[in-house]
Formats: sequence, structure tokens, C-alpha cells
Amino acid sequence: MKELLRTLVEIPAPPGYEGLVRNQIREWIEPLVDEIRIDPLGNLLAVRNQANAPRLMLVAHMDEIGLMITHVDQQGFARFVALGGVMPIHCVGGRVRFLNGAQGVIGVEKNPASSEIPPLEKMFIDFGASSVEDCPVRVGDVAVFDRPFLDLGKRVVSKAMDDRVGVAVLIETLRRLEQSVFELYFVFSVQEEVGVRGATVAAFGVEPDLGLAVDVTATGDTPKGHRMEVRLGKGPAIKIRDAGMIADPRVVRWMIQTAEKAKIPYQREILEFGGTDARAIQLSRSGVPTGVLSIPCRYIHAPSEMVDMEDVENAVRLLLRLLRTSHPFELM
Repeated sequence: MKELLRTLVEIPAPPGYEGLVRNQIREWIEPLVDEIRIDPLGNLLAVRNQANAPRLMLVAHMDEIGLMITHVDQQGFARFVALGGVMPIHCVGGRVRFLNGAQGVIGVEKNPASSEIPPLEKMFIDFGASSVEDCPVRVGDVAVFDRPFLDLGKRVVSKAMDDRVGVAVLIETLRRLEQSVFELYFVFSVQEEVGVRGATVAAFGVEPDLGLAVDVTATGDTPKGHRMEVRLGKGPAIKIRDAGMIADPRVVRWMIQTAEKAKIPYQREILEFGGTDARAIQLSRSGVPTGVLSIPCRYIHAPSEMVDMEDVENAVRLLLRLLRTSHPFELM
């Protein structure tokens, strides 16, 4: 799975421009499903048919945070806006790569005080150009942060772990899954980072009986970090609440009981900020019971996000168990 993840994170896919990673995912999974299609917004939907079975929608988003050019001045410096939750603290001195291949470094108007974090409005991208004519990008061009994959053994670091690690979990689950008690819709969604847009339309079209998102969550295991119970290496997290949704208690109970019965390590998650595609599924049409399987991740929305490969493997193990066993309404 490490090489699968390495390939996924190195493909650029800012919100609205997920085509390259979508093509790669489709190539891998098309032989594994009964039906595959792309909806008008760009979501990739892959179906495993199962007659007279409840319909389960699983979703992981393909996009990553990025930048879009808004203006290029006469000296060739480019201003930009964020695509998703780009944090200024991670930007100055960072490198970016555009979909047209251009590369640049983020600068700031003047060196700020050591205690000051300048806003994105005071930053620019330097391409080494000397004029607007030399600048290799135009207004509307998009970029992602440019950092190589770092293999630290059990733990790995890269940009775009949010949420290519969730994509990797769904792909590996498809590869290993022989049968299920559900009719399965594997959805690889677009534009999650700018407002769960892809999952919103996908859930409306799929009309699932049950929903599960697979995404990253923050951790509380770094010095003076967030006060949060989730730790790297202690197993995937079962979400109870985040800023966008309260997971259905029946789904939470189903996930916990399945993990405990299979002796798969897991953690209980309450995230006080942020959200996932689960919110869109939960609020679709007349409402859908929904939960989230989370991969612990340090430094979310930084150019270097860290996950533990044992957590990733255990997420696949738990997901396989969930898909093979009774659905949550039978556990009440």
C-alpha cells in the first residue's frame, strides 16, 4: 500500500481539477467493479452490484488544497487565492507546482515580525521571471504544493495525504473484497476542500441507505498540540462528532462492535473543527445514516502530512469486516 499511496499523493489534483488522479484511479479499479461512471461534476462512481441488498455509499475525496492565480504584475510576480483551507503559516518559502508544469516559490511583501503571520493577500509567487511576458502562468491557472514523498519506515509524509490516504484505503478494499452484504457504491469525490460539493451531488444521485466517508483526522500527540484523544499508530478512528456532523449512533456502534469482535485496534474520535464528505451524505434527500472511518494524520493542510501505515492497514481490515458483516440496523 505504501507504493499505491506514493503514486496517489504525487499526482496534482486541486479542487475542480481532479482529472489526472481520477484517470489513474479508474485504470486501477475498473476491472474490480461491475459498473463505473463519471458524473457531470467529475465524481468517479464504481459499483459492486448485490441484488436485494441495502445500498452503501463509501466516499473518499480526490482533491487537495491548492492555489489559483488572480493577477500577474509587470515584474512577473503572481498573486493568488486559496483553493481550500490553505494556512498562511505553511506558505512563505514553500514551493508550488502548476498543472502546466510551471514551478515557483511563495514570497511575502516584507519580512514580518517574528510573531506575525502575514495573510495570503501579502504573499506572491516568484517564478524567477523579470516581466509579465516571462511569467509562465496566467490568471486562473492552478497549483498544488510541491513536496516529495518521504518514507520514514512505518510512517510516511507527503502533501495530499488528505485525502489520498482515504482513496488508497478504498482502492485496497476493492482489491481484497470478495463479497459483501451490501450493494456498494465506491465514490471518489471532487471539490471536498471547497465545500463538500462533489459528495453533495453524488449522494443525491446514489440515494444510499447508509453512508461511510473515509478521510483523515487530526491528532493530539504532538507537543502542546490539540487536546484530542487520537494518536498516530493506535488504529483508525471512528468518528462520533466533528464540526459538520454528528455520526449516527447506530453506525458508530456497528463500527465499534465490528472492530472489537475482530480485535482490530481503533480510537474514538471527536474533532472540534473541520468536517468531511459525510455531512453531505447525511443531509442528502430525506437523510441518510452516516459515519466516518478516519485515518489519524499529523499536520493536516500542511505541505507535509504524516500518517502511520499500520493505521492505514487496520483501516482496510476494519472496512473489509464492515462490508462483510451485518449492517447497523441489525445491531439495534
